[in-house]
Amino acid sequence: MATYVMTGGSSGFGARAAARLAEAPNARVIVGARSPADPADALDLTRLDSVRTFAASVRERLGNSRIDGLVLNAGGIRADADGRTPEGYETTFVLNHLGHYLLVRLLLPVLAERSRIVLTTSGTHDPATKAGLAVPRHADAHLLAHPDRDPDRDARPRRAGQHAYTAAKLCTILNARSLRSRPELRDRAATVIAYDPGQVFGTGLARDLPAGMRVAWSVLGTGLGAPLRRLQPTLNTAAAAGGALTELAGGSHPAPDERGYAALRSGRLSWLDPSTLAVRDDLADSLWTDSARLVGLAA
Repeated sequence: MATYVMTGGSSGFGARAAARLAEAPNARVIVGARSPADPADALDLTRLDSVRTFAASVRERLGNSRIDGLVLNAGGIRADADGRTPEGYETTFVLNHLGHYLLVRLLLPVLAERSRIVLTTSGTHDPATKAGLAVPRHADAHLLAHPDRDPDRDARPRRAGQHAYTAAKLCTILNARSLRSRPELRDRAATVIAYDPGQVFGTGLARDLPAGMRVAWSVLGTGLGAPLRRLQPTLNTAAAAGGALTELAGGSHPAPDERGYAALRSGRLSWLDPSTLAVRDDLADSLWTDSARLVGLAA
């Protein structure tokens, strides 16, 4: 039996991927969600106590089995960087990076041989994509958790919200980089991939944005967005993004090299170099250590 544990699998292209993974013979897919049908699957990534409870529930249900695929797909963007979690950390940073960091740390001991970890990131982390959002200035976990302490913080709420998102997605790639170097994963021949699905309209990513932007996001996710997708290679359908995520998590699309950054462009997976910040080992090491401190784990 192949066992998959997934976040962001209850809506959008993540739901498509979860359904396709579950279609395989003898496959089991555990999807953590805020409002699941099974209370054992309850997971709020913005609450670190919820992450710990979900991880403990997963480990209990595994018994003697192991996780073959860990898919960290949940994410979101806000109109500002003013939200705070119960721990006092900025919400977007925790949702997109810190909650997943804690979850993968807690589940590392129960990953199977040749398991796969797929972390959904965004091309907006890279200024070269020219996505129109505020680009990351740094990947300092303490400043991202407490943006009011950042001396270079943009005072404009919308730009601050964009930076919180793009910087967290930069952290996702750096986290994948650190995971690839972990001895326990190398010993198990595990594969770690950061996946950029491109811009997929109609998903739950925009649920915390103002009403007008949510409506536009939803409308462009219909057939009305097709002309834009033909013009812009970073725009993809939910079906294409979900299919690619399924291939990466299930192992039917192998990672060709150590870069581990897969980007969906015009509906096809490409293996690219991420931004210059995303390949710096010093930033990856610092982020790993600082994130451990924020969640109360040893580095």
